[in-house]
Parts: sequence; structure tokens; C-alpha cells
Amino acid sequence: MKKMRTKKKLKKLRITEKDFLLANRRAARMEEIEAHGRPVSFRGSVHKSKKVYDRNLIKKTTEYEKGNL
Repeated sequence: MKKMRTKKKLKKLRITEKDFLLANRRAARMEEIEAHGRPVSFRGSVHKSKKVYDRNLIKKTTEYEKGNL
């Protein structure tokens, strides 16, 4: 019987679409930081309307006024 030589498989670098998008996002983020001097956050706190009924806030203010806090 002949011995078959096994070929060592070389790892090939394959750039997938996911890797490409991730690299572009990172590059865009770094450019943004360089332009503004700090990271820019677009997801700030949500604006809360003053007209919204807030039971917890009302309870907190009444307890404070009573002097229980």
C-alpha cells in the first residue's frame, strides 16, 4: 500500500461582507472622533414631555412636602 501524503492546508485570508462592513464602521467612527475630538453620541436620553402624568414624581413631591423624606 502506498502512503498518501497529506497536504498542509494554508489558511487563506478571506474578507467577507460582514468583515468589510465592520471595518468601514470602525473607520467612520475613528474619523468622527478625530473630527470632533471625542466620540459623538446620537442616542441621548429621550425627551420627556412635561405634560405626561407621572405618578411616581407626584408621590415623591408630596412625601417631600410632608417632610417624610
